[in-house]
Amino acid sequence: MLLHTGTPYPFGATYDGHGVNFSLYSSVAERVELCLFDESGHETRCDLPEMTALCWHGYVSGVNPGQRYGFRVHGPWAPADGIRCNPAKLLLDPYAKCILGDVQWSEAVFAHYFTWPAGSRNVLDSAPYVPRSVVTDPAFDWGDDQPPRTPWDETVIYEVHVKGFTKQHPSVPPEFRGTYLGLADPAVIDHFKTLGVTAIELMPVHQFVHDMHLGERGLSNYWGYNTIGFFSPHNDYSLCANHQGGQEFKLMVKMLHAAGLEVILDVVYGHTAEGNHLGPVLSFKGIDNPSYYRLGDNPFYYRDYTGTGNSLNTRHPHVLQLLMDSLRYWVTEMRVDGFRFDLASTLARGHHEVDRWSAFFDVIQQDPIISQVKLIAEPWDVCDGGYQVGNFPPLWSEWNGKYRDGVRDYWRGCHGTLGEFCQRLSGSPDLYRADGRAPSASVNFIACHDGFTLLDLVSYNDKHNEANGESNSDGESNNRSWNCGVEGVTFECGINSLRTRQQRNLLTTLFLSQGVPMLLAGDEVGRTQNGNNNAYCQDNEVSWFDWENADYDLFAFVKRLIALRQDHPVFRRRHFNAREMTWRRNDGAEMTSVDWSTPWAKAIALHFDGTNSEEPDNDFYLAFNPHSETLAFTIPPELGLVWRVAVHTGSQRVLHGTSLRGATFSVEPHSLVVLMRCSKRV
Repeated sequence: MLLHTGTPYPFGATYDGHGVNFSLYSSVAERVELCLFDESGHETRCDLPEMTALCWHGYVSGVNPGQRYGFRVHGPWAPADGIRCNPAKLLLDPYAKCILGDVQWSEAVFAHYFTWPAGSRNVLDSAPYVPRSVVTDPAFDWGDDQPPRTPWDETVIYEVHVKGFTKQHPSVPPEFRGTYLGLADPAVIDHFKTLGVTAIELMPVHQFVHDMHLGERGLSNYWGYNTIGFFSPHNDYSLCANHQGGQEFKLMVKMLHAAGLEVILDVVYGHTAEGNHLGPVLSFKGIDNPSYYRLGDNPFYYRDYTGTGNSLNTRHPHVLQLLMDSLRYWVTEMRVDGFRFDLASTLARGHHEVDRWSAFFDVIQQDPIISQVKLIAEPWDVCDGGYQVGNFPPLWSEWNGKYRDGVRDYWRGCHGTLGEFCQRLSGSPDLYRADGRAPSASVNFIACHDGFTLLDLVSYNDKHNEANGESNSDGESNNRSWNCGVEGVTFECGINSLRTRQQRNLLTTLFLSQGVPMLLAGDEVGRTQNGNNNAYCQDNEVSWFDWENADYDLFAFVKRLIALRQDHPVFRRRHFNAREMTWRRNDGAEMTSVDWSTPWAKAIALHFDGTNSEEPDNDFYLAFNPHSETLAFTIPPELGLVWRVAVHTGSQRVLHGTSLRGATFSVEPHSLVVLMRCSKRV
């Protein structure tokens, strides 16, 4: 195999129609071997011939898409100094556009490759047990594809797992179930469109690794928050086990775009699958450990802000470049419409503290491509000072954990939650207005992948994670849930009726709140995980959608809520405007400071003034009753006497569209009523 000099950029493997240019950054390497594998697995090695600005590179003629490859890095073995070069380890290309194969943990003695810094490097060749990087051809016929570019105020996000949604879907062909193409099936797209969501937020689809300890328990990393390849679509979701996985992903995006649906990726840039000092050497550790990772005061160990064993060193220019190249690749080549950043506070840490003006935010702010797509932060990590809800820069929207907590507490009847509830329903102006952000900075959610589903939230007081094999010690213990009187499944009609009301209360609150609503996939059809609030390792019926038992009455209710939101701009304001909203007691009087400070007060009404809306609209009157008894609500006469029922979550047969004449009406226990004035005030 003859290598020519090639070029240091672009990084990774770049096919030009005649051959492939390979380039790898390493500041600690003394030499780098390119390893090519034929169909039988036979390996051919050759040194990359040139090093430019710490980038090792070479060009090989005649290499085509589908070629499997990896690198072996020769250099110091000095774990006490944070350097872990070991040519016995076949390393994945950090820029690989495709990765095939899985880590074979059953043979992975190599994972524990030393006993102490003074120990010698493990000479066991890892090649038989690790995945391969694969050369790809970027060509794809996008046709007339155009990004939907849905405005923030019209956006409704649907958080979904690629595999779980279609694995048991009766209308998806069996061979497509659990794949990218399955998610693009007409029956699936029809579900999204009928429901009314506008953006599909995919749980991690970057190539990830299944942890050894899970495999030993017969489980796997179902969620995928264990990335090893920031450019490669996860191969388990591809129909064909070859280098065409990227083509299938692109086709999925193209079909979702054609239906007017945006695609948002949940991305994990804070850490990798290589774990702590005892973890495997799969890529970054063996290429340039001190550049890629945050090392501790003792560089033998890693700083861990994520709870996974390591944290990527986003203060290093080449790591920042890697992340930005990855983001641009997914926007320009894969045409996604935005990103949700897992544990985003980690990415912004300086020496230790979270820095709102960190280099990570700076490079995104100035980037002409990334700054124009939807950017959503999970604004926390697992270490001190990591909870940063409301503190991200103005370009960003945030998962609003305070919204989730405040709304859950209010509807389960906690005292002293009224003011918090009203702030969150108003778009959280206390968090976002001061720095010029809009209500769309708040991504509101009741449930997400991490925690109870909506049905479980109203069915369980406690987590039930025994199936995870961790003695029920994993997962959040404070769920702010209420089982309505019985733990788990029950045949008591009264309790099941109350649970139905509570689901409708929470969903109505979500979709009529200011900000951007995010719905956990399955909550619209009553999906349950049987009380498991941490199903990260359950690639089975616990996590897969049970379409046979889907609650289509609830689906119809959610569909109507989303349509109501989209039809009426008072529920999705682009700016904070206090004149549109008036909070009232149930007797119709405006709330006073004494009312707000009354700890046992819960019932409240909200008047939306359509006249003062950014776009002329109907007036709406929302009456919330989380108490255990029926309450009378009075609409002030000056607001008009003829209203129509738009939403009713109670058990009584009050039909959508029923007219209400008079100033006073009743609201059942644990329910809410949404009234619409019968004519616009213009």
